[in-house]
Amino acid sequence: MWSRSVLRNSAGLSALRSCLLLLCIHMSAPLEARRVRGGGGGRAQARRAQQLQPPAYRERVEGAESFPLDFTAVEGNMDNFMVQIKNLAQSLYPCSAQKLDQDMKLHFLKNVSVTCNDGSPAGYYIKESKGSRRWLLFLEGGWYCFNRQTCGSRYETMRRLMSSTKWPQTRTGTGILSPQPEENPHWWNANMVFIPYCSSDVWSGAAPKTENSDYAFMGSLIIQEVVNELLTRGLDSAKVLLLAGSSAGGTGVLLNVDHVAEQLRSRGHRGVQVRGLADSGWFLDNKQYKFTDCLDTVSCAPTEAIKRGIRYWGGLVPESCRQAHVGEEWKCFFGYKVFPTLKSPVFVVQWLFDEAQLTVDNVHLTGQPVHEGQWRYIQNLGQELRSTLHDVPAMFAPACLSHELITRTYWMDIQVKGTSLPRALHCWDRSLHHSLRINGSRTHVQQRARGCPLHLIDSCPWPHCNPSCPTVRDQATGQEMSVIQFLKHLGFDVQKMAQQQGMDPRKLLGMLNNGN
Repeated sequence: MWSRSVLRNSAGLSALRSCLLLLCIHMSAPLEARRVRGGGGGRAQARRAQQLQPPAYRERVEGAESFPLDFTAVEGNMDNFMVQIKNLAQSLYPCSAQKLDQDMKLHFLKNVSVTCNDGSPAGYYIKESKGSRRWLLFLEGGWYCFNRQTCGSRYETMRRLMSSTKWPQTRTGTGILSPQPEENPHWWNANMVFIPYCSSDVWSGAAPKTENSDYAFMGSLIIQEVVNELLTRGLDSAKVLLLAGSSAGGTGVLLNVDHVAEQLRSRGHRGVQVRGLADSGWFLDNKQYKFTDCLDTVSCAPTEAIKRGIRYWGGLVPESCRQAHVGEEWKCFFGYKVFPTLKSPVFVVQWLFDEAQLTVDNVHLTGQPVHEGQWRYIQNLGQELRSTLHDVPAMFAPACLSHELITRTYWMDIQVKGTSLPRALHCWDRSLHHSLRINGSRTHVQQRARGCPLHLIDSCPWPHCNPSCPTVRDQATGQEMSVIQFLKHLGFDVQKMAQQQGMDPRKLLGMLNNGN
């Protein structure tokens, strides 16, 4: 019996080696770049091909954290090359005992005392990547509620963000959660974990549901329990844990990344490098354009909503930030206040004209064009946000009107100063690895190879002045709007703006019409 088992194992190992050899031979064979046929996707394809080119330096990452592919020989025919790779991979599946499953599967927490708002079990979705020592944990976003009235309304209209009773059994990852290398060139092979948002507390709460309370607020504890369970599924031998999130999940990253790092250290897993990726969660505690009473979530001033919420949720903030703002712990929910107190490296992704920020500031861009006062407020918002990001070493801030990016299917198409977000994140990965080899200090995050920028922020002063911004559609007709149509809708005055920029109005108009 034992000898048969050995023979089977040897045969399986031999078959696996053959498959790997076949894959290496196929990928190393010269490929002729052919012109891609098609309609209007040429610009996006060319941009993606440019983004996927390897850096000028060929520094190897010790320990093989990822498998970035070298596309130099096929840059003119990227999509066709990817189809060939996927077809080859599918043809090799029989060589393995496992069938590759692209979707993440739902698992409810074993600790049933950690729940969603309504007491239903919290959980997570996971797609494991055997052999990878990279883990990506994503915190979902979705606003918040801060008292009995706003939470009651939220439960009636957005129940999936407060209860797990109707969660699907699987989820398909997109953007940085995608298992497809053409959509996610540097993280596609990581262990992917999606943690649904069902605590309505910006991932900060630690308060269970009781007889005297209508809801549980346990966002911080949900993250802690997910990490505990993942330690039994391979996280204990991880090399990198990237805690990522968008919107309220992005703020949740800032609030929890140091706690996750300390949690792993206290369990003896000091070799795991914990990092943060905060997308669209860098909000400002600024003055609203138009003050309104705090009657609902979207019109309540951010400062007032958080002040009420942190008491209602029993919210927790990073200890270092709490000590810096004793009695004003609510300040730790705002990126520029909490970031300087963090010990873990964090990459910040933030639209300079964030739609959620404009919403809570009571600037509404639907219906009639905005008037001059609103236009000035929007411009000032971009300048204010830009100034708060000045000392953030690793960041990506396009001058676009949008919200959330890292899980969008078009996330590779957005560029700042000629660099895409996936490329910037890859540069960040390498810089962190370099700093760890020197002395483990976060202060070396900006030591980068030439041509590998980390601090990327648009300098142009108005929304959508970056030609790679996402498409804007007319709210009434659904039709795409050009940049100049969109800016005119916002009340953009070409003559006045040209004067402010010291330009000829005809030159500025030409630049806008050409998408420059």
